Amino acid sequence: MTLPGWLQPLADALPHVRPEQISRFLPPETGGRHSAVLVLFGDGPDLLFIERAATLRSHAGQPAFPGGAQDPEDAGAVAAALREAQEEVGLDPASVEVLGTLPDLWLPPSGFVVTPVIAWWREPHAVQVVDEAEVAAVARVPIAELADPANRLRVTHPSGWIGPAFDVRGLLVWGFTAGLTDRLLALGGWELPWDPSVVRELDASTAALALRTASRSTP
Repeated sequence: MTLPGWLQPLADALPHVRPEQISRFLPPETGGRHSAVLVLFGDGPDLLFIERAATLRSHAGQPAFPGGAQDPEDAGAVAAALREAQEEVGLDPASVEVLGTLPDLWLPPSGFVVTPVIAWWREPHAVQVVDEAEVAAVARVPIAELADPANRLRVTHPSGWIGPAFDVRGLLVWGFTAGLTDRLLALGGWELPWDPSVVRELDASTAALALRTASRSTP
């Protein structure tokens, strides 16, 4: 497989990434529902994002990577990520080269153990919302826009949590997806210096959806 030169540093770094380099939320020894997300790099170079439907039980209304829970018939995280992307946005799995996976991460609000699957979109094609019950919008966001310091900030959650965010293409990418994107920019060598003192509170509607997810996931 021949990768574009801009993607090779990330591919080289993948086998050496430790979970604590990505998130402070590490999976419990037992429990949690296994899931996977597809982090798909296109030839823009860009990343494929979705906006999750506001009616979902978990992480409603949030920008995210395509993905979801592993089904019993899935042959692991890679198969689950590709299947979910096909169901959500019509991605052809044959158009994708999987580069590898990152260590499993933990999403406390929803109880998911998430495996990020990193892939190169070798033969990009049109994608769109397929499952409106899961996805509200689809966007390919250039890496240059994600790395642009003018589009970077931190956001605060009503719980007191604070983390990185990206204000791009009319989307506020925050939470797990923004944290993962932040680390990928660093691993790929695309990160530019930005001002972490720029902080914004989540707007009331976004915060309400986030709190709804947390309350539904509490035993």
